Order: sequence, then C-alpha cells, then structure tokens
Amino acid sequence: MTSTSTSRAPQWTNWARTTTCTPSQIIEPLDEAEVRSAVLAAAARREHVRTVGAGHSFTPAVTTSGTLLRLDHLDQLERLEPLPDGGSLVTVGAGIRLHALNTLLAQNGLAMVNLGDIDRQSLAGALSTGTHGTGGRLTGLTALVHGVRVLTADGSVIEADAQTHPGLFEAARLGLGTVGVLLAVTLRTSAAYTLTAQEEPWALDAVLDGLTGPGNLVDTNDHFEFYWFPHTRRTLTKRNNRGPARTAAQGLLDGGAGLSPWARTRRWVDDELLSNGVFTLTSELGHRVPSTIRRVNQVAARALAPRTYTAPSHEVFITARRVRFREMEYAIPRADLPEVLGEIDRWIEASGERVSFPVEVRFAAPDDVWLSTAYQRESAYIAIHQFVRTPYERYFSGVETILRRAEGRPHWGKLHTLGAAQLRDLYPRFDDFQAVRRAHDPAGLFSNAYTRRVFGD
Repeated sequence: MTSTSTSRAPQWTNWARTTTCTPSQIIEPLDEAEVRSAVLAAAARREHVRTVGAGHSFTPAVTTSGTLLRLDHLDQLERLEPLPDGGSLVTVGAGIRLHALNTLLAQNGLAMVNLGDIDRQSLAGALSTGTHGTGGRLTGLTALVHGVRVLTADGSVIEADAQTHPGLFEAARLGLGTVGVLLAVTLRTSAAYTLTAQEEPWALDAVLDGLTGPGNLVDTNDHFEFYWFPHTRRTLTKRNNRGPARTAAQGLLDGGAGLSPWARTRRWVDDELLSNGVFTLTSELGHRVPSTIRRVNQVAARALAPRTYTAPSHEVFITARRVRFREMEYAIPRADLPEVLGEIDRWIEASGERVSFPVEVRFAAPDDVWLSTAYQRESAYIAIHQFVRTPYERYFSGVETILRRAEGRPHWGKLHTLGAAQLRDLYPRFDDFQAVRRAHDPAGLFSNAYTRRVFGD
C-alpha cells in the first residue's frame, strides 16, 4: 500500500487566500500506519509536521516548510455506542469532512448536537480550532468530544479521554494539533431531529432589547443568532428550534429533502441566487466604489423577507458560502454584548470605514474545555468579515481593540493579533495546556510560526 504524495515542493494556499506556504512534501496517508511512518520520517529529518483539512482556517495554523499531512483517507466509521437518550457515542476517523459526517450520522438515525454554518472542514480541523454553532444552552463542538486517538511525536498511538490520559485528552481536542496528530474522535451525538427555521428582519434595537429577561431570545430558542448590517439599525434574525426525531427520520426516507418542491425553490432563490449571487455582485461593487456600501446595506436590509421552513437539522444549520472573505471573531461575556456592539457601531461611523458584510452574532453556553473560547462563561460571539478583495486590516484592528477591552477571546482559527502573553491572561488553564504540550512534543515537531506565537516556544 503506497501513500499519495507530491514529488516536488507544491505551494499550498488556504481558502481565504490569507496565507501560503511551500511544504517540502504533502502526504496523504492511506491509514494510521502510514501517518506514523510519515511523522517518524519527518522527525528523523528534523523537519516540522503540520496537518491540514480543508484549509478553512484564516490563520497560518497549518503552514510549514516541512511535511504537510492530509488525513482525508482517515474518514471511516469505527463504532456506534447507543446512549439512553437515543443518541450514540460515534467513533470516526478524524479526517472525515463535516458534510460527510452529517450524511453518515443521518444514515444511522443520528445527528450532530450542534453545528456551525459551514460543513467543508475536516472534523479534526473543526475541533482543533474551536468551531462552534449557536445556542444559549449548547456548547461548541469540542465539548461533545468524549475520546480521542492521538499519534504523538515519538510515534506512540494513545487513546485518551477524561479518565485516561486526561491532560492529553484536553490538549488534543482543542490545541491546534500541537500535541500530536488526531487519528480518530469519539463524539456524543443526538437522535436525528428536524429544525424549524424562522428568519425575520428585525430592528437592531428590538433585538438588543430582546436579549435580556426571562423570555429572552437566546434562552427561549434552541439556536438563535442575528446579522447586523453596518451603517443601518437593521438585522436579520435566525431562530432554529427542534422538532421530533420521527419527522427527521421520515425526511431522510424521503431522500433527505425535508421540503416541498416550492420550499426547495424558495431556499435556492434565497440562499444561492440572493445570498451568493447578488451578494457577489454587491461585494464587488462595494470594493470598486466604497461610497455605495452604505446605500447598498440599507437597501439589502430592507429587502429581506421573512421565511419559515422545516428540514433535517444539518440542512438548516449549513449555509453555502460562495463569496470569499476574511474573518475575525471574538467571544465576549454575553452580558456585555449590547454595549460592545454600540462601541463597534460608533467606531465604524467615526472611522469612515465602509463595511459591506453583516456582523454575525452567536451565543454559547459555558464549557470546561481548557482552550475553549467559552471556557467557564456564557459567551456572545461577534464575527466581522471583509470581502476577499477589500483591505481588512484597519477595520479588524479597530474592532479588535474594542473586543480586547471586553476581555474577548479570539477564535483560534480566525484572524487576530494576540500572542501567548495576552492569551495566558484569558485562559485559566493555559499553563496546564503548555505543560501537556511540552511533555508530548518537547522538540516542537508539531509547531510552526503561528503556534509559537500563540503558545510560546
């Protein structure tokens, strides 16, 4: 059995076109034995090893001049362990892409408990960078991990969970791949379910008023998020709430569509023609003629129409993203969101920046994952974007200053400027993570310039 690898040094570029590298080789191992061989060979040559999935991180998290591993062949279902609530503990190869994982789970009457809105990433990449969805009573993906299988720098393959090798377990499930190569992951999943999506334009002030009190929008919906259009006081709100599992199963038997032909056409018009097609044109217009952005945002925000539909959960969670962009996202204490958004609004207007992309706001429950952005606090996530052809540095820097004052924690896979000294102050278990990393990779085999910046040497 032979590995797939390049014979000449190829150039690699991430999805957002924010970082490029030229590895000595890109290897696609066919199984775990070939992963081990590739890692030990690189160690013998004294070159670094990084692992890449879909390249959806906006940071240089996987760049290397050494060996770049692609784990796409490590994508098989290993076992299902039923749980009393109808879900299962599911063990799969860590290289599986999220869209393939969703299909695999659906075929077994299961679903992810929570998801973000992009499904192109590998499972390992999504976990290692702290990917999350939204829901005031729900955590990010990493807190759903019950066990990992990791290849460490000395070639050891270790099964780790909260009882066995707990330090390695914590550092491996969210740690930018710096303690070893994730080979397989055991996740807690749910019985299959539907989501009923309600999408409505709301005034920003009404949304902010609705975030507090016993009947607030976050806690009375399974999944709540909103998009604020800069230069306006308008938003698009999204409320996704769960339906019975039997409805989801019937939708899968019907071919997974879950929608009537009319509803599928309406979603195509909204998601593809309007969200991607028209947005591409307006983004290009804003790039070429920035003075039009304010008016375009006002028109776009007022043109939004409410819609409601029901479909299997993963079909509702996922949104096609065909407009390329750059992104920064920080988690702040949930209670501080209205004040922080107000500061961002004032900064944008005072700065003269023209921002064509909506600002995305999501929510998460506290968790206990050492490097989770929601570690031990209720969190609101503020994500800002800029079209790929438009300079983003001044906008991101201005907003980052505001988010840092609010004790914000940057998403590990999105653009930010923080280093180890600042991050240590934000994470109570930062030094514990460092101790595990040094114990399992003392020579820094799995490091690169970005990991050295955020974790130190």
